[in-house]
Amino acid sequence: MNVSFRLNGKDVELNNVSATTTLLDWLRIDQNLHGTKEGCNEGDCGACSVIVTDETGAKALNACILFLPQLDGKAIRTVEGISAPDGTPHPVQTEMINHHGSQCGFCTPGFVVSMATAHLNGDTDHDVALAGNLCRCTGYAPIIRAAKAAENAPVPAHMVETPPILRAKPKEKDLVPTDLEGFANWYEANPETTLIAGATDVGLWVTKHFSDLGQTAFLNRIPELRGISETDDEIHVGAMTTLTELLETMKTKHPSFATLIKRYGSTQVRNAATIGGNIANGSPIGDGPPALIALDATLHLRKGSTTRQMPIADYFIEYGKQDRDIGELVTGVSIPKAVDNLHCYKLSKRFDQDISAVCGCVWIELDDDTISKVRLAYGGMAGIPKRAKHAEDVLRGKTWSEDTIRHAMDEMTKDFTPLSDMRASAKYRMQTAQNMLLRVWHERNGQTTSVHEVTP
Repeated sequence: MNVSFRLNGKDVELNNVSATTTLLDWLRIDQNLHGTKEGCNEGDCGACSVIVTDETGAKALNACILFLPQLDGKAIRTVEGISAPDGTPHPVQTEMINHHGSQCGFCTPGFVVSMATAHLNGDTDHDVALAGNLCRCTGYAPIIRAAKAAENAPVPAHMVETPPILRAKPKEKDLVPTDLEGFANWYEANPETTLIAGATDVGLWVTKHFSDLGQTAFLNRIPELRGISETDDEIHVGAMTTLTELLETMKTKHPSFATLIKRYGSTQVRNAATIGGNIANGSPIGDGPPALIALDATLHLRKGSTTRQMPIADYFIEYGKQDRDIGELVTGVSIPKAVDNLHCYKLSKRFDQDISAVCGCVWIELDDDTISKVRLAYGGMAGIPKRAKHAEDVLRGKTWSEDTIRHAMDEMTKDFTPLSDMRASAKYRMQTAQNMLLRVWHERNGQTTSVHEVTP
């Protein structure tokens, strides 16, 4: 494949690039830019963080699971490009020195990149911005102090990029249609192709399993799959919409979903991961599907010129099996507009950057004191994201009371037979899922809870 982008202020054109060459490998091996470190090689530690700027703005991304073709037409800045061309340090670099923010130094370049990205975007929520950068020396306090000290410093002129920079001229073998209609027809004729969205999962197939992906196609080249639009009745989210973009919309529509999205990996992961990829991979522990099921969302699919839609709950059949035909792709999801009645909870061993042991999302509507509508959706409790139908049945049409809630909690044992694994035992999963429903009762009655608070 042919790829063109800007690296640290200089235009780069690459021909015949392997589709699965990561930006990290190319920077370190081909460019001798060793400031971008290889730590986990799976998008967890942030040592490989780089700034990627496109028409949507500047974002911190993990270079270890970012393939070169995903960068066509964009601008990349590594830690070597953070200081000015004349060598003047960036404000975050200066403050890292002033506040002794580096210990062994291995993680420092990634921190500097994430801090510089936040500084560029005016983001002062440093705990969130730096959650994707791990310090093995546990030296977070001086790093946070440095980030705060740099907040009011002017953005250096060289940090402002204006992509799209340039686009590679494709060769005949690169000619995969970039409009939705053309691509859908092409994919129907080439169903063996590996589709790559954000690569936050697929990237690990390469870096951890050393898999040969065969023929690939990059969905970020199809603009119709991106973006969020609204009608009077629904919110439509394109499959290539990133979780960062979805988070901004959900802050005002369904704040509990927004809070859940903040715990999808890290800032770097959310900037790459897409809602379509989160759905299409069919993971039983993906955090998006339980929320979308509880929201009664509709999934949109396309094969060639044929489109279809279904309740998203029906997409998941059994572990490793989804209702998606060969040569069919997920194009988006639609969420009905309604007064917010959503509650989402996530249990994991770590608060940030961890996979759910249990993810529960509850939608309960009341007509006076009667439960009129209810949807209970859970991840981590079965081989698929699944509704608790027995529990729903004992809630629907019943009086809103703690006794009703506790009856539904008991019925949940008929809905799920969870397994025990490294994340949680079956017994713990069941108790947690039940207590998530009880938590809804308490929160609806004014007793708020926070996992950040510990009380006797």
